[in-house]
Amino acid sequence: MKLYSDKELAQILDQEIFHQISAIADKLGVECYVVGGYVRDIFLERPSNDIDVVVVGSGIAVAQALKKELGRKAYLSVFKNFGTAQVKIRDKKHEEIEVEFVGARKESYSHDSRKPVVEDGTLEDDQCRRDFTINALAICLNHDRFGELVDPFDGIYDMEDGLIRTPLDPDITFSDDPLRMLRCVRFATQLRFDIEQETKEALRRNAQRLKIISGERIAEELNKILLAAHPSIGLLELHDSGLLQLILPELSALDIVETRNGRAHKNNFYHTLEVLENVCKTDQSQLWLRWAALLHDIGKTKSKRWDGQQGWTFHNHNFIGAKMVPEIFRRLKLPLDAKMKYVQKLVDLHMRPIVIADKEVTDSAVRRLMNDAGDDIDDLMLLCEADITSKNEVRKKRFLENFRIVREKLTDLKEKDYKRLLQPVIDGNEIMEIFHLQPSPAVGRLKQYLKDAVLDNQVPNEREPLMELLMAKAKELGLQS
Repeated sequence: MKLYSDKELAQILDQEIFHQISAIADKLGVECYVVGGYVRDIFLERPSNDIDVVVVGSGIAVAQALKKELGRKAYLSVFKNFGTAQVKIRDKKHEEIEVEFVGARKESYSHDSRKPVVEDGTLEDDQCRRDFTINALAICLNHDRFGELVDPFDGIYDMEDGLIRTPLDPDITFSDDPLRMLRCVRFATQLRFDIEQETKEALRRNAQRLKIISGERIAEELNKILLAAHPSIGLLELHDSGLLQLILPELSALDIVETRNGRAHKNNFYHTLEVLENVCKTDQSQLWLRWAALLHDIGKTKSKRWDGQQGWTFHNHNFIGAKMVPEIFRRLKLPLDAKMKYVQKLVDLHMRPIVIADKEVTDSAVRRLMNDAGDDIDDLMLLCEADITSKNEVRKKRFLENFRIVREKLTDLKEKDYKRLLQPVIDGNEIMEIFHLQPSPAVGRLKQYLKDAVLDNQVPNEREPLMELLMAKAKELGLQS
């Protein structure tokens, strides 16, 4: 971070929008401050176009006056119930700037709701209600004090020390609005800051308060943690504080190691974090691939068995985990559309490339993998390579070499148009027409027979050889054309 004097802050805010707000505030006779994340990001040298302005008086009145001055360049939204207004402005570079105006206020909460009772207040009242010291900074915009920093809770020093700390008693801060606990972890993850010890202990004490927060708000914060450069930081904080057990108990349950007859299995929770970090190293990594990495082993708790010969086994954990995905998405109010199906598919298929790479890499196995993964094959391969966390360097090297062979075969299939190659040219409709059948199990068996022949490369995907196979199989089933 970089420290700035008030004079330097005035130079940073020497922008048309801030001078316009300053002039309007002075004309209306109200104190006006830019606050929160925009100020924090000035010191952290991060770009931001979202500006929060606190007015000691009517924020809506200042917003309306700004809209009047800007005319058609600005769009005004007023939210009277919340005492806020938003002005969206297109600057000369055609970039959109959002300025949120709110009147300074103080808040009080009831135990069963995070919706506060709001009263007009001073700037100090408004800073006291902020979640963390690094978000409680304010810079005055009035002409006589333009650029003056107001930092009653030493947020600057916390930024220097890389600390997340609440302005007031953290137990009160988190109990009043439990969503702040997730925001605490999210900021620690995004900024690579530590959570101050007293604040961290308050997370543990107040974890159960998270139950009054909706799944949508929890998922929003969780997604932001997952999209950070190193999401495992946040997931460890959530786990250590007891929050993860409430949000994703299926993941938290993986943090166990059992030993029997001197044989132990690996800790699948920490393995999952390692896989997630490996996925995040790739340029192609995106939110739903990260979700797939996070959930890829959740079926292991239910599938774990002790076998006297093999030791600990997790047979079918991929299949069990895939069936758990929809319930998790429903609980967290995550989308139940193609995004969920994508995560479910990758969880289900994540063992397939590893099984292939553990043996001789056959054309048949690769063709079947390509057929089942479809357009998601590249993401599946990224996940599976990330899943190779073995400390046995010889075994790891062999896996990666076999993965290289799998990728070469996949590339060859893509270049030859795998969709055309792997779907038999004789489809179910034609089978029903040839044998005068209605949709039935017999049609399904014939379709699958032809598909298996194509996938196993027994015959070329052409009408004549496939028709010969079809007629022979139909005769075997007692069907006539």
